[in-house]
Formats: sequence, C-alpha cells, structure tokens
Amino acid sequence: MKKIFKLAETKPLENGSHTVTLDGRVLKTPAKAALELASLALAEAVAEEWNAQEEKIDPATMPMMTLASTAIDRVGTQMDHVAETISAYGGTDLLCYRADENQPDLHEKQVKQWQPWLDWAMTALDAPLTSTRGIMHVTQPEESLAALSRVVAQCNAFEMAALHEFTTMTGSLVLGLAVLREEISAADALEVSLLDELHQAELWGEDEEAAAAREKRQGDMANAEQFLKLARA
Repeated sequence: MKKIFKLAETKPLENGSHTVTLDGRVLKTPAKAALELASLALAEAVAEEWNAQEEKIDPATMPMMTLASTAIDRVGTQMDHVAETISAYGGTDLLCYRADENQPDLHEKQVKQWQPWLDWAMTALDAPLTSTRGIMHVTQPEESLAALSRVVAQCNAFEMAALHEFTTMTGSLVLGLAVLREEISAADALEVSLLDELHQAELWGEDEEAAAAREKRQGDMANAEQFLKLARA
C-alpha cells in the first residue's frame, strides 16, 4: 500500500482512551473498527510507526499497530473464545513434560529450570500442576485448570492479546502468565521454553533454520512485551 499521508499524530478521546490520526483523519483497524488505544504511550508508539513509513506501508515494520489491531478486532470481539483458547494450554503445559530415562542430562536441566515455575504457579496462582516423564498425556487437576482460567479471564483485550503471544510462543500458559505478571522477562521465558532445542544444539550443533526461527520468535516475544508495557503505561 502506497503512503498517502504526511503526518501521524495522537488524539485524546472523550472516554479517556487515545487514537491516532493521519493528516487529521482518525485511523481505523483493518476491520474498520475505531482504533481506541489503552494509553497515550501506546498511541505515541503507533504514531511513530506510521511516521517511520516511507513510500510504501510495510505492516511488518509496525508491530504495535498490528498487536493493537489484533486486540481490538480479534480479541475484544470474542473475549470468551480467546480466553478459552489460551487457558487450554494449561492442560498440556510444556513445563509438565520432562525427558524420559534415556536423557538424564536433559531431565536434570528441565527440573532445574522448569520446576521453579510450576512451584510458582502453585503458590501464586493456586494452580498446582502434575509433571511426568515422556510424552504421554497427564491429566491435570480440574481445580488447577479452573484457577488458571480465572486468571486469564481477568485480562483486558490488550493484555489478552499479549498473553496469547507469550503462551503460544512458549507452549506454556504458566510461563505466559509469569511474563504477564512481570515475574520473568519475555526473553528469559522464551529461553526457558526452548531448553530442549538448545540442549540438542549443544549436542549436535546449531541448525540454521532452527536458529532463524528462534530469532524471529525472540523478536515477536519482545514486541509483545513492549506492547503490554505501553498498554499499561
């Protein structure tokens, strides 16, 4: 899409939220909804992304606009469904599945790096989860899954959009909620979740495609974390 505006600016709205204008015209989301942003800081970041565009608009260089649009168009319009999708990760949380007896070194690393976060979920979220060795499914306590669902349901649309990113990229609702509550950085949470992959790279060498995919996920996690901070500012 060709750039046809000169200046993006923020604009306060009567309800206390903020929006962005392009040459005075109020910006809308891809679904044509009003771009009502949770904070002035987020609106300023979105405006900066628009002002940084050159001859052609490149959505790939506008992560704050993309996440804001996702929060409004795809999360805010179906909060219950998105909350259920995120909460489902609690039943198959990555941190609960450890290496079997054939990989003692990896298992030791998993216990050291993963168990503290399951302990945190038990104490901070009232959601004790059961771990196992191998890939056979383990059924989690219904009370714990309900507790995790309640925490997810308390999020607003902007928080839930960020939480969806944290959870899907790590494969762990526990880690996602830990980032949401600022108990761990997004970068560290991703590294914890990639323990198996990093362990294999140590043993057999780095795979270029895997490294590239990991770098992209690191960028996506960082963007989601920044989006969350701006939305809460």
